[in-house]
Amino acid sequence: MSVRLIKAPISLSFSRASMEDEEYLREYHQLSESDDDPINQWLKLAKARGETADTDPVVLNLLVELHRKIDALEMFLKDEKPKRLVLTVEAHIESIGFGHFELTEALLQEGVTYYARIEMPVHPKRDIAIFFQAQSTTLAKIIKMHERDEKDWNAYLTARERVLIREAREKR
Repeated sequence: MSVRLIKAPISLSFSRASMEDEEYLREYHQLSESDDDPINQWLKLAKARGETADTDPVVLNLLVELHRKIDALEMFLKDEKPKRLVLTVEAHIESIGFGHFELTEALLQEGVTYYARIEMPVHPKRDIAIFFQAQSTTLAKIIKMHERDEKDWNAYLTARERVLIREAREKR
């Protein structure tokens, strides 16, 4: 099986898991679009009621992000942390593809299913939750990812590919 991968430095945390394991599924759904933070829920309701029709979408998104930053700063000052599962392995992704990724180190057992949180370098910056299956000791196939996260993953992959093409052209 040939998988096309693009260099992309991303961090992730993962643990061996089953897709039927309730605690992993709970966090997976909490990190999804269905359990957005309060500001996002408010924004969705405002859009549904047509209250944002006369608003510049870029400015609105920046204001929402500023609100999130203030919330994060407030959590930091109060020494509060979001409740997340403790994942046993911290690792780095070397390359990504559509539905696959490769780790920098051989940390996986072939055929085993894992749950992971990936720190996506997109705007807005956030963690995405996935389930993946090891194809080898370094190569993984994503078997469960939220639709919104998949779009961001694919957009990031495309952007990384453009950067690498641009760098290759500049070297010539």
